[in-house]
Amino acid sequence: MSLLSVSAEKQVQEMLLERKLISSEKLDSAKRISKQQSIPLFTYLVNNKIISEEDLTKINASITHVPYVNLSDARVDPKVLELLPKEIANRYMAVPLGEIQHKLVVAMLDADNIQAVDFLSNRVGRPLKVYVASESGIRKILKQYDSRLDSQLGAEFGIADTQDEVKAGAEPVSSGKSIKDLVEDSPVSKVLTAVLEFAANNRASDVHMEPMEKELKIRCRVDGVLREVMHLPKNAEPALISRVKILSNLKIDEHRIPQDGQFTVKMHGHDIDLRIAISPTVWGEQVVIRLLDKTGTSLKLEDMGYVGRPLRTIRKGIGRPNGMILTSGPTGSGKSTSLYALIQEIKKEAINIVTLEDPVEYKIGGINQIQVNPDVGLTFATGLRSILRQDPDVIMVGEIRDKETAQLAVQAALTGHLVFSTLHTNSAAGILPRLLDMGVEPFLIASTVHTVIGQRLVRRVDPESKKTYTSSAIETEEIHAALKGLLPNTPEEVPKVSDDLGYKNLPLISQNAYTLAKGSDTPDTPGGYKGRMGLYEVFEVTDNIQNLIMKRSTSTEIERAAQAEGMINMRQDGYLKVLSGQTTLEEVNRVAAEDNA
Repeated sequence: MSLLSVSAEKQVQEMLLERKLISSEKLDSAKRISKQQSIPLFTYLVNNKIISEEDLTKINASITHVPYVNLSDARVDPKVLELLPKEIANRYMAVPLGEIQHKLVVAMLDADNIQAVDFLSNRVGRPLKVYVASESGIRKILKQYDSRLDSQLGAEFGIADTQDEVKAGAEPVSSGKSIKDLVEDSPVSKVLTAVLEFAANNRASDVHMEPMEKELKIRCRVDGVLREVMHLPKNAEPALISRVKILSNLKIDEHRIPQDGQFTVKMHGHDIDLRIAISPTVWGEQVVIRLLDKTGTSLKLEDMGYVGRPLRTIRKGIGRPNGMILTSGPTGSGKSTSLYALIQEIKKEAINIVTLEDPVEYKIGGINQIQVNPDVGLTFATGLRSILRQDPDVIMVGEIRDKETAQLAVQAALTGHLVFSTLHTNSAAGILPRLLDMGVEPFLIASTVHTVIGQRLVRRVDPESKKTYTSSAIETEEIHAALKGLLPNTPEEVPKVSDDLGYKNLPLISQNAYTLAKGSDTPDTPGGYKGRMGLYEVFEVTDNIQNLIMKRSTSTEIERAAQAEGMINMRQDGYLKVLSGQTTLEEVNRVAAEDNA
């Protein structure tokens, strides 16, 4: 907001009172406190959320007779953004919005600064139509400059077709170099650095470098969904792939077989581990980089989305002295994070916890963690044999992949250990038939496995841009179909059912419509989402389910039995989270398998 004269400030105060955006008592109190703290009055009001920045900007615009525009949810065409370089946009807090009658429409923070307007007009070579916008609105548009990497790197680094850059590459890197230290004179190093910075800044879990016939496509997986962020010319591919190989200590002249490696970079003062997987494809070598950023990840069960019945079932399971707790789901569904959260719950000085992982994703103090290394013969099976000689109380096996590991894990559970592990199946109920497929005897499964978890990850509705709306007839019907038998039937049942399921003030199943939430689609929150949480189905292996295992029943039969005993399936868990405003029906339907309905 531009500086106002004393008379203009008085006008703003009068308009705030006139529009009932603040009471006279609150305004007098704010004046007193802002004076005591030597803070400008309007800065104090906005910082303490007494008035919104948008309301203040709108009033300021009406006083200075400059048209106002709200940029909170605005999306600007990338071609329009190119009309004003990012550096100048940042310096003058001015962003282009479009074109009207050969004039460039620009939103500015200080829209009545004539010198700045003249400079920008000369810079773009045409007259401007100027609007005033809030600082937060302009910064949201500035972020859109970074929504694709092409414009940042294409012209600036003009990558050449040269293998000389590979020869000039850095020495192999294995640990904690600053990401800035990876930048060398070669353009390809700058491209790789920019890609990694972009991925880290946008909370990406993976970077995909995919060779096409005539180009190299780069995509990032943000909150579980791939987004295309850049195209590079085909001649950039060999140098870029070789650069990744050098940093990962891989063979740069090997193009026929897959290779795996890793290296670490520093970003914003903390380490990010990068796991590299390179595979040959018909058009070249594909590179997938998994970013393991430990910061900002909560290992509390409640923060991950466990509530109500599933949370109680898990806590009952980890309270037992022995047996197996197994979690299932596809790659990237948060299985390992769930196991770490379970370990955090039970970790104490009196017990010895040993883990066997590939790789060790989170280093936790007070726990003995072992990294699997098949190259030297340390597999899950051989490592598990060794662990059993280390007097453990609790054992975590990163993944049960084969018959030998499954049988050793069962034996460990039989001999008085509490064992945590994961399997790749579509549902919680699918774990038990999967163990049968691996050759584990039914009576061993029935006597050792006592708690089973199935999970997926869904995107959260961005809390800052969250808006509510009333469900349509189709959406209401979907909710009725999924939650029949779970939601309360009468107002009297609401407190008891809500407490049982772990949500506040659940609506009635008989309602004709429900209040749902969605976020605003912006470059920083694609689709209106930001962050992820889990959908879970958890059940205890009861006597009835043990009998089904002994009969080698199917996963469908086991799931029906678990639901009859009170299990909430993943779709139902998702719909309950929809009703609490945490995610959307579209997101749950995208992630939860039909066979979980």
